Amino acid sequence: MDLGSANAHPRASSLPAHLLPPEKREAWSSVPLPDVRAASEGRNADASAAPYQMRWYRLRYAPDGTWPTSVALYMPRLVGLAAAVLVRTEEGWQPVFDNQAGAREQWVRPLWALIPSALTDTPKDQGLDIVLAVPVAADEPYSVPTVWLGAKEELEAKQGRRWTLQIAVPQATGLLLVVLGFFSLSLWLRRRDEPAYLLFALLTLAWLLRNLHYYLATPRTPLGEGWFWWMSNAALSWVMLLTFMFALRYAQRRFKQMERGMVVFVVLSSVLTLPWWHQPIAAPVLQHSANAVLGLVCTLFLLGLAVRGGRSAVNSEDGSRPLPGLTELRVIAVSLVICVVLGLHDLVLMAGWAWPEHLYLLPFATLISVATFLYAVQRRYLGALNEVELLNTQLAERLSQQSMELKSQYERLREVERQQALLLERQRLMQDMHDGLGSALLSAMVAVEQGSMDQDKVVEVLRECVDDLRLVIDSLEPVAHDLVALLATMRYRLGKRLQAGGLMLEWDVQDLPMLEWLEPPDALHVLRLMQEALSNVLKHARATRVRMVTRNHGHYVEIRVEDDGDGFDLATAQRGRGLKSQQRRAQRLGGVVRIDSSPGQGTRLSLRLPVKRPQAPGQQGPAESRTI
Repeated sequence: MDLGSANAHPRASSLPAHLLPPEKREAWSSVPLPDVRAASEGRNADASAAPYQMRWYRLRYAPDGTWPTSVALYMPRLVGLAAAVLVRTEEGWQPVFDNQAGAREQWVRPLWALIPSALTDTPKDQGLDIVLAVPVAADEPYSVPTVWLGAKEELEAKQGRRWTLQIAVPQATGLLLVVLGFFSLSLWLRRRDEPAYLLFALLTLAWLLRNLHYYLATPRTPLGEGWFWWMSNAALSWVMLLTFMFALRYAQRRFKQMERGMVVFVVLSSVLTLPWWHQPIAAPVLQHSANAVLGLVCTLFLLGLAVRGGRSAVNSEDGSRPLPGLTELRVIAVSLVICVVLGLHDLVLMAGWAWPEHLYLLPFATLISVATFLYAVQRRYLGALNEVELLNTQLAERLSQQSMELKSQYERLREVERQQALLLERQRLMQDMHDGLGSALLSAMVAVEQGSMDQDKVVEVLRECVDDLRLVIDSLEPVAHDLVALLATMRYRLGKRLQAGGLMLEWDVQDLPMLEWLEPPDALHVLRLMQEALSNVLKHARATRVRMVTRNHGHYVEIRVEDDGDGFDLATAQRGRGLKSQQRRAQRLGGVVRIDSSPGQGTRLSLRLPVKRPQAPGQQGPAESRTI
C-alpha cells in the first residue's frame, strides 16, 4: 500500500491514519514468505509512484492447544526500513514493537518482538491478529523472510542460535584475528627482514574495519552512514590486496609490476567511491564490483602461481623437494577461493537474487584467515625446527667424523712419538754404552793384550763396567718421578761394593717432592753423578765412612755425599776433568753441583735440583744455576 492510503481502521486512535493497515478485505492479497524484491527490480520501479511504500503482512495466531503465557514473533533478518508489529485489540490496532532504533542493523540481526500477555488474554477464543508493517523505498530492494509465531520459550533457542551465528561468532573471530595481528606485529618487530608478518598485521586491521558493523551501531545521519559503509566496503578491497601480498611474501615471491598495478587499482576504487561524489559513482554496486574483480584476479593469479610453482619443482634437478613456501602458497590460494565463493554468496544474498534467509558467510572467512595464518606459521616453525634438527644431525655427523679422524691422527701421532722415543732411547743407550761401558772394556782389552794390566786391575775394571751397566738398566726402571726411589735402587746396587771396600754407608734420606721433569735420561745423569762421587770416595779418599743425605728446600731439593777421608785442594782439583764432567751433568739437569773439601777434612758434594723446571735440560743459564 502506498503511504497516504485512507483504508485505515477508524478506531485506532493511537496511530496516525496513514500508518494503519487497511480494513477492507479487497485491499489484501495472499503472498508467500519470504517476500523479496531484488535490487534490479527496485531500479525499474515506476518513476510516478510514491518514493516510499508501506507493506503490511497480516498474520493470524491461533494455537490448537493451550495458549502460551507469552507469545513471541521471530524473523531471521529483515531488509527494509524501520519495521513495526501491530496487534489487533477491541480498541483497534495497537503497536507492540518499533524497530526504528535498530533499523540500520536489522539486515544482519534477527528481529525479535514479544507480545504482552495482556493483549493475548482477550482473543484466545477467536485467535490473535498480528500485522507486520515494513516501510520500503520504492527503488530499493527489500526482503521479508519467514515469520515465526509461537511461545517465547520455544522460539528463544532458534533466535539465540541465529544471533550466535550472525553476530557473536563474527565478533569473536574478529577479536581473535586482532589478537593474531598483534602477535604478527610482534614477530615483525623482532624480524624486520620478513615483511609478511607486517602485512598480516595490516590485514587484521583491514578485517576489523570491514566487520566494524558487528561491534558498532550504524551512524544515524545520512553522511555518517555513507562514510561508514564506504569504509567497510573499501576495507574489503584492502583485505584482499594485503592477503595477496602476504601470500607472495610468505612464499618468497615478488611481482613488482603486478603488485603496483593492484595497489593503484585499490587506491583508485577507494577514491572513486568516496561518499562526496555523485550517487552513481558512490553506489555500493561499484564498490562490490571492484571487490569482485580484485578478488577474482588475486585468486586466479595465486592459483596459477601455485600450479606453475609445483611444475617448476617437478622439473627441477631435485624434484623431491618443492620450492620454498609452495605449500603455504597453495593453502592461501585455496582459502582465497573459498573466501571468493563466500563473497559471491553474500553478494547474491544482498542483491536479493536468492537465499533470502541465509546467513552472511563472508565474516566466517575470518576463521579461514586465522586458520591459514596459523598453518603458515606452523609450517614455518616446523620447517625451522626440521632445519635445525637436520643441521644438528649433520653437525653431529661431521663432529663424529672429525673426532674419528682426530682419534686416528692421535693414534698415528702416538705411534710416531713412541717410535721416536724408542729410537732416541736406543740412541741414548748406544751412546752411553759406547762412551762408558764400551770405552772401559776396549781400554781394558788393549791393556790386557799389551800385558800392562794385572789381574786385580782387570777385575776392578770389569766390576766398574758391571756397575755402569746396572746404572743404565736402573735408569730405565719406572721410578714415577721419585728421586728417593731412584737413590734407593742405587744403594741396593752399590751397597755391597762399598762394604767390600771398607766403607760404612750412612743413609739420611728424607722424603722429597715428585720431580715431574725426571725422565730416564735425567735419571741416568743423577745416577752417574752419584756413582762418580761414591767411586771417588772409594778410590781416592781413604775414608771409613760415607753419608748420603737428601733435603727439601721448597723450590729445590738437595742431595749430599759426605765422607771422612783425606780431602783435597780445590784449586788443584778444578783443573781436572772429573769436576767439569760433574758440572756439565748438573747443568743438563737444570741444577748446580758444589764441592767443598780441604786436605785432612773430608769432602762434601752437593747436588741441587729444581722442583719445577720450565726449560729443557741444558738451557739453564749460569745466573739461574747460582740461585739454587
